[in-house]
Amino acid sequence: MEYGHGGDIYTYKGMLDFSVNVNPFGTSEAVLEAAKRGIDKCCAYPDSQCRALRAALAEKLDVPREYILPGNGAADLFFSLVTAEKPKKALVPVPAFSEYERALRTVDCAIRYYQTEEKDNFRLTERFLDALTEDLDMVFLCSPSNPAGQVIPEELLRRIIRWCGEKKIRIVLDECFVEFADPEKAFYAEREAEKCPQLFVVRAFTKMHAIPGLRLGYGITSDTELMDRLCGARQPWSVSIPAQEAGIAALSETEDHRAEKTRALIRTEREWLEQELKGMGFRVIPSEANFILMYSETDLAACLREKGILIRDCGNYRGLGKGWYRTAVRLHEENRLLTEALQEISERRTHGWQNRS
Repeated sequence: MEYGHGGDIYTYKGMLDFSVNVNPFGTSEAVLEAAKRGIDKCCAYPDSQCRALRAALAEKLDVPREYILPGNGAADLFFSLVTAEKPKKALVPVPAFSEYERALRTVDCAIRYYQTEEKDNFRLTERFLDALTEDLDMVFLCSPSNPAGQVIPEELLRRIIRWCGEKKIRIVLDECFVEFADPEKAFYAEREAEKCPQLFVVRAFTKMHAIPGLRLGYGITSDTELMDRLCGARQPWSVSIPAQEAGIAALSETEDHRAEKTRALIRTEREWLEQELKGMGFRVIPSEANFILMYSETDLAACLREKGILIRDCGNYRGLGKGWYRTAVRLHEENRLLTEALQEISERRTHGWQNRS
């Protein structure tokens, strides 16, 4: 099976990886130690109900434990939800994470695509409300979006949720990058999930806590009948003991402070990196997450691989196509190495044009 995501360090070994969007500080010692303690318990089966993790999440989020479903990463929850619901018709704004589409295709769901526009920085606008027709069974949204890093404006998102609730359309809201958004722009939708049973919010520990290898996410819904169907559609041990232990550790107050430090770094480095990229002539989409989408007619992915750097070639994103690339925001020294490599590529391209002329 062809791998269509970032983070392919197994094919491209020993490279500086800007193709995945995780916390540039890496995994905290507390979370790592918790995962290691979980390994010591691996002679037992995991708690299939994830009771301790769900209790910790319920306390942290101030929602009933019965509303929370941990999973083997966010993608596991998307596939489980689609399997449980078996929608006939779904709406997906593009560009978007490809696993929404892949999950929907497993149940032969008819997919309608809503093309966001470059002039809007690929952000959802009021026009999207017209696409929410009553024949839909499911709609996938992401805020901040992947790969454009756009937050859905709070008032618009509330209107979308209300409309879907009234029309009984299942709305799947991917918030895997919300912790990287500036607090004044971020909107955490667990309160909306309590009020609207049609809403299914998905988050992951993957990004902020830098544990993609452990696979841990969770869904939030007040639809208890859906929760029963989900549990019936999944294998019982989807979350390992190390992942459950790491998740509990990630919910501590110390980790909250670390997240604040991460957001501050991301904001500073993202602004710096965007200015550097614009200065080199790249078309840059202003981001509200820990990554940046940009356009270049040069094959940046191939050129950077020659310099030992991976970025995400977004040519396989529906709604984008050739020439679009996504880069993570990392620590300043790493970001500087990226911009220096891109500057060399830009100068080489410019000199090539001059020589041809």
